[in-house]
Amino acid sequence: MNVRFLETFVWLAKLRNFRMTAEHLHATQAAISSRISALEQEFGVRLFERGPRDVTLTQEGTKALAFAEQILKLNREMLASVSDRSKVAGLLRLGVIESVVHTWLPELLKRVREEYPNLTIELTSDTTANLSGHLINGNVDVALLTTNVTGSDAVNVPLGTLPMRWVASPSLSLSAEALSEAELAAFPIVSFARHSAPHGFLAELFAASGETHVQINCVSSVAAIIRLVLDGFGIAVLPTAFVMRELESGRLQLLHVTHRVPALALVASFRRSPDSLLCESITRLALQVVLDCCFPTRAMRRFRHEASDSFQLRSLAKKCRLNLLSRFSR
Repeated sequence: MNVRFLETFVWLAKLRNFRMTAEHLHATQAAISSRISALEQEFGVRLFERGPRDVTLTQEGTKALAFAEQILKLNREMLASVSDRSKVAGLLRLGVIESVVHTWLPELLKRVREEYPNLTIELTSDTTANLSGHLINGNVDVALLTTNVTGSDAVNVPLGTLPMRWVASPSLSLSAEALSEAELAAFPIVSFARHSAPHGFLAELFAASGETHVQINCVSSVAAIIRLVLDGFGIAVLPTAFVMRELESGRLQLLHVTHRVPALALVASFRRSPDSLLCESITRLALQVVLDCCFPTRAMRRFRHEASDSFQLRSLAKKCRLNLLSRFSR
C-alpha cells in the first residue's frame, strides 16, 4: 500500500476538493484522481461520492480514514525516530510574537539550524491576533504566541510564562513604596498592542479601580516600548527578561504595586495534518529551549524570587513535558 496515496486520501477527506488537494500536495488534479482511483481499486470499494464541486466520504471511506490516519501517524513516528534530520530540506514558515524575538528566538533558530541544516526559515514577527489568523489560513507552519489558536485541527502546546513587572526610569523619581492604581495613572502608560493580553490586563485594572482618565499608549514594538520607558516618557508592564541589562545597570527600576501582575503566557501552535511531523519537532525544540533558557544568568537569578508566584520552573517543566507527550500521542 502506497503511503503517498494514503496521504492524498487523508488530505482529500480533509479538504473535500480535488483542486485544493492538488494545490496543497503540489500535484495535478489528474494525479490526485489517479491515486484515489488506485486506492479504490485496491480496496474494492468507493471511498468518495463525487459532487459537482466537492467530494464526501462514503461509509467505507469513513472507516478507511481512521486506519489511514493511524498508518500515517506511525509512519511519521518511524521517520522521526530513525531518519537523518540533516537530510530534511524545504521551507519552515515560523511566526513569532516580538516577546519571543527579544528573548529565546535566537537560541531556537540556532538549534533548528543544528538539527535541520538544510531547512530554509521564513520568519514573520507579528501580534498574537494576526499570527493566529496566519496559522488558520495556512500562511505560517508554527506560531509562537500568547493564546491558543482555535480550530479542530489546531494543536496548542503551553511553553510556560514570562514574569511581568512594572518598570520605570529612575529619572521619574517614583516612590519605593507600593504604588496604587491612582498613582500609576498619573503617568503615561506604555502598553503592548491593543487586544493583546498585557493591554487587556491594563484596561481591566484601571477600569476596575475607576481610573477613567489614565493614558494607555499602545505600541506594537517591544523595542520601542523599552526605549520610551528608558527616556522617561512613561511607565510600562514588561517581562523582566526583556530588560535585565537595564535593571542591572540602574537605567530602569522595578516598581512595587498593590496588585498582582499576571505572567505572560507563551504557546506554540500548529495545525495537525498528515505532514505535520516537522511542526511537531519544531514545537519540541521550542519547549526545550524555554526550559533551558529560563533564568540562565546571574541577573535573572537575582530577580527569580520576585517572580516565584508566576513561574515555577520545575513544576512547569514537568507539566509542559507531560502536556506535550499527551498532545502528540493523540
